[in-house]
Amino acid sequence: MTDRYELTMIDAAMRSGTAFRPSVFEVFARRLPGARRYGVVAGTGRFLQRLAEFRFGDAELASIRPWASADLVDWLAEYRFSGDIRGYAEGELYFPGSPVLVVEGSFAEAVVLETLALSVLNYDSAVANAATRMTRAAKGRPVAEMGSRRANEEAAIAAARAAYIAGFSATSNLAAGSRWGIPTMGTAAHSFTLLHDSEAEAFQAQIDALGVGTTLLVDTYDIEQGIRTAVEVAGTGLGGIRLDSGDLVEVAADARRLLDSLGATGTRITVTSDLDEHAIAGLQASPVDAYGVGTSLVTGSGAPAAGMVYKLVARRGDDGAWVGVAKHSEDKASKPGEKVAVRTLQGGVAVEETVLVTDDEAVLAEAARAGRALQVPLVAGGEVDERWLGAEGVATARERHDASVAELPGDAHRLARGEPVLPTRFR
Repeated sequence: MTDRYELTMIDAAMRSGTAFRPSVFEVFARRLPGARRYGVVAGTGRFLQRLAEFRFGDAELASIRPWASADLVDWLAEYRFSGDIRGYAEGELYFPGSPVLVVEGSFAEAVVLETLALSVLNYDSAVANAATRMTRAAKGRPVAEMGSRRANEEAAIAAARAAYIAGFSATSNLAAGSRWGIPTMGTAAHSFTLLHDSEAEAFQAQIDALGVGTTLLVDTYDIEQGIRTAVEVAGTGLGGIRLDSGDLVEVAADARRLLDSLGATGTRITVTSDLDEHAIAGLQASPVDAYGVGTSLVTGSGAPAAGMVYKLVARRGDDGAWVGVAKHSEDKASKPGEKVAVRTLQGGVAVEETVLVTDDEAVLAEAARAGRALQVPLVAGGEVDERWLGAEGVATARERHDASVAELPGDAHRLARGEPVLPTRFR
């Protein structure tokens, strides 16, 4: 779960006597992917769970012995993170420069977490960034995650979790439901209809098993006839139909008219078929009751990684004082020093991301009065705060996301490319 250069750096630093200098690393994004207007922090709970399990066992140690020093192997055999971590609560929004995660410990024990932290946060946040755009485009209509067949099996579970945090209503993935407490949903695919001798027999079998409140997939053959058959078999109390092909704007409108003419006025219409946030927005005026999204969600809808980086921002000097450090490369510069972040509000509406590079208590108190502190303790002395783990942590993150989005100004959810909806100001 790490890259080789993390270990070669530790090996060299052990030889130079700098491996155990107290250090501060920071996870942040220089920009929002795809010129989006805000980002969503997701994956924190997964990272913390992985951190608690991050060990080098006999097999791992054997694999690095051919090129690692004996001192490094011995150190890794006893590795346990013993430092502190704080960061934005999972589900919180972030902007360019936001100190999403702050890791404090020795250089060695903190640098070895770089790949782990970024692999989790970059993917999960990318999915959450796509999911929040989709749920806002849906304008309160439920959106279900169904992308398991379009991603690596573990990535699929992570995607379902991130999507739920960002407002999705349910997932088709049973592992995600079991592991993270996410509601699951699912009825039947086209193969179920094709299995039977007729569409009517397939619908009857599904209703016998799941009841008339189920959702029938009506476009295996002819959509109009499928709807007529569905109502004939289930009656006007049929729970829903699903449409998975065609021009969904036109097809949904025709389906609604036909259902109403048959007396099935309460039957819901769910649409699927390669949806993304733009397709969902295009269906706002259509008589659609729910959406199912797969490929676009689990691939980040055009931005498959959040672009977060993990950088050393401070270390203790030989005199014991903290020294701010930063990279100065063109287009990749970072801000030195440990940071505290506050979201400045006016009348309950967010107007600025304020990042303070200071430990001056008076300055911090002034900033806190103007807004809301964004960082929370996640790990203390190597002990993970269990509030952020498991199904309870996912539910907390979902609540945090809803509350944070509610603070944004009204134009925050435009789908067009643009500047971040909040400026980031360093003080």
